[in-house]
Amino acid sequence: MAETAAPGRLTLRAVPTAIPRARPGVWSRFRRHRLALVGAGILVVLVLVAALAPLVFSLDPYKVDLRAYRKPPTPEHLLGTDASGRDVLARLIFGARVSLSVGVVAVSIYTLLGVVLGAIAGYRGGTVDNVIMRLADIFLAFPRLIIIITLASLVGPSIYNVMLIIGLLGWPPIARIVRGMFLSLREREFVVGARVSGARDTRIMFRHIVPNVLAPVIVAATFGMAGAILLEAGLSFLGLGVQPPMASWGNMLNAAQSLTILEGMPWLWLPPGVMIAITVLSLNFVGDGLRDALDPYQTMSSEK
Repeated sequence: MAETAAPGRLTLRAVPTAIPRARPGVWSRFRRHRLALVGAGILVVLVLVAALAPLVFSLDPYKVDLRAYRKPPTPEHLLGTDASGRDVLARLIFGARVSLSVGVVAVSIYTLLGVVLGAIAGYRGGTVDNVIMRLADIFLAFPRLIIIITLASLVGPSIYNVMLIIGLLGWPPIARIVRGMFLSLREREFVVGARVSGARDTRIMFRHIVPNVLAPVIVAATFGMAGAILLEAGLSFLGLGVQPPMASWGNMLNAAQSLTILEGMPWLWLPPGVMIAITVLSLNFVGDGLRDALDPYQTMSSEK
């Protein structure tokens, strides 16, 4: 109800006391994604176990004991032993090191390639853009798995070759993301201002524009790690990846190719299969959480 003031008397208007809420940060938005938190927790535990367990416990994934031929789980061997009498738990933990290393190194290689090539294509445009994007189209036109299997057969199976092959063939999606964002950012005011002030093109590209395209790149790299781990497991299962006696989840599954093992010795194939599934799901959950936390459209919709 409006109040009328007497002539010559001052009136005080009500001052709003509500304080606008601060915009939630990336961690606050990521924290709302419960599956992403669960996935991040599982990954942290997995990394700590893979890094510290061999230092805390006396685990030897290469110790052969023919008297313990394919023994089921016992207090001495919690997950049983394989055909060479090696402890399955020890090989599972060391296999986590290998699988995670392949994922991190391979994704780092193709993320770096994708960011550099996408930045050059998006900033330069013209002929340079056409050449890089047509090269990306050629890479994407062929089945990736077939090319990886062919190259692994030609250069020879090893963990380093697997990292290199996956890293050199995975850059086109990252390059497309970066190129698209460069096309929209290269005419923005802060870029024009840097150009007018005399900054070099490389400084403008990697100092001013690249930090603004890192959010979708980080999300794509997270999903890419899950794909790289699956690719390594598939190649090792086929005998084209990590070679024995080095342990990886993929070559541990290689032992489960007979019906006898599948039916009667689940301790040989179930642990590595479960670990691959859990790791890939955790990375996908973290990728979903990062996408929701870093997406500006998601941010604006959550603030309404």
